[in-house]
Amino acid sequence: MDRRSMLRGGLATTGGAAFALLGGGSASATPRAAALLRGDRPRLTHGVQSGDVTAREGVVWVRSDRPARMLVEVSRRPDFRHARTVQGPVLTPETDLTGKTLLRGLPDGEEVYYRVRLSDLDRRLTSEPVAGRFRTAPRGRGDIRFVWSGDLAGQGWGINPDLGGYRIFKAMGAVDPDFFLCSGDFVYSDGPLTETVTLPDGRTWRNIVTPEKSAVAQTLAEYRGQFRYNLLDANLRAFNARVPMIYQWDDHETVNNWYPGEILDLPQYTEKRVDVLAARARRAAFEYTPMRSSRSGRIYRKISYGPLLDVFVLDMRTYKSPNDANNSPTQENALLGAEQSAWLKRELRRSNATWKVMAADLPIGLIVPDGSAAQEGVAQGDNGAPLGREREIADLLSYARRHRVRNMVWLTADVHYTAAHFYDPSKAGFGDFDPFWEFVSGPLNAGAFGPNKLEGTFGPELKFAQAPPQANTSPAGGYQFFGDVEIDAHAETLTVHLRDVDGKSLYSQTLTPRR
Repeated sequence: MDRRSMLRGGLATTGGAAFALLGGGSASATPRAAALLRGDRPRLTHGVQSGDVTAREGVVWVRSDRPARMLVEVSRRPDFRHARTVQGPVLTPETDLTGKTLLRGLPDGEEVYYRVRLSDLDRRLTSEPVAGRFRTAPRGRGDIRFVWSGDLAGQGWGINPDLGGYRIFKAMGAVDPDFFLCSGDFVYSDGPLTETVTLPDGRTWRNIVTPEKSAVAQTLAEYRGQFRYNLLDANLRAFNARVPMIYQWDDHETVNNWYPGEILDLPQYTEKRVDVLAARARRAAFEYTPMRSSRSGRIYRKISYGPLLDVFVLDMRTYKSPNDANNSPTQENALLGAEQSAWLKRELRRSNATWKVMAADLPIGLIVPDGSAAQEGVAQGDNGAPLGREREIADLLSYARRHRVRNMVWLTADVHYTAAHFYDPSKAGFGDFDPFWEFVSGPLNAGAFGPNKLEGTFGPELKFAQAPPQANTSPAGGYQFFGDVEIDAHAETLTVHLRDVDGKSLYSQTLTPRR
């Protein structure tokens, strides 16, 4: 719908006031009409988002400029004929005026169109609508396409209007994906921005800066401001209105390389307890992303996408062990935790989907140091039997092999370059698993790094990598990446493309399912 049509639709909901404005009476006939003339209506401040879409359900998100009731019109048609209206929650300062509505009873495998209005609580004035759409999952066989990446506004590189902002979202939207798998670090709460940065070639990088992005986040309000900052970008808002998200978090939503129980030794933080910071960051993430809320507040979950795909969204941060040498020969539950590990094994065994995508916020075989002696990731570099956090991955892979869980594909971001790894048990220090692939992508708009060294415990073979010539290369250098996955409904093959900031395919691999 064009803006004029949407405006007419918004006025049509305001009853007598709309009648007055269209010439049916005096503009000052009612307080509501006068308020409309003043433009004193609620307003959606940061566009719309959708997420966790399945065959029959989906979440729609908005933020208001004042307390208001969320109203969502849903239709199978872009002109919204025969639309139904779903009443959402009242948006209040308790959630920073954000809110989500769960849409149920949707048609499977179809385009769903929605538009959101806000109803003022005092005068019952209604905002102009903001429209979006998403495609529901198929219940039967159907082609599937999705994109993934992570790391946004990191290392001092924020929204640069001179370069068109977060332009990678244009390239991601151009492939018309069914959903976006966000692999974490979607905000950098520990990464303050400055208005300008001098690049190595003498050019000046210019950031849009807000008060919340001028220092590290510590309060709930500051964590909320990290998400609001990214939503200033027009490319991201346009992408959100057309592509639903499956969101997971990693460390920078809170603070770099954090783990439960950590006490910070950083002068810029007055709140040293990471558990306190993480609780605030988690709340902000649930408020500002279209994750389906749960009573437990857990982030790990499974999103089923028809008979060809199950997405297992992992949380490798909440239950993580401290960053030490990561070489204990007896350590258990040091990455996923006992509860999540049991859930994952159970759901993998129950899954009848052809492909099981493991959405991991940390890569398996790449060594990611945290200082000179500690390890941040899964691997620790000895190339031998599983130690530390590797033991939990080894246990999971062995379980999958024993129970014939086929066709696991691991997708991750985190390391700020793009790569493809094939894990071969015949070349591994630990061989009790079926061969599998891991694909790495990112960053979306952050400093580019890498490549990292691979560790041989699970026998990874580097098939492809593209990394920048120097650490923390700015997005102006072009080393920004996303991954693109296509599942063919007829052949049941899964094809991965690793793409650059402009959408060019740098590497592709087609996988055939094992039976």
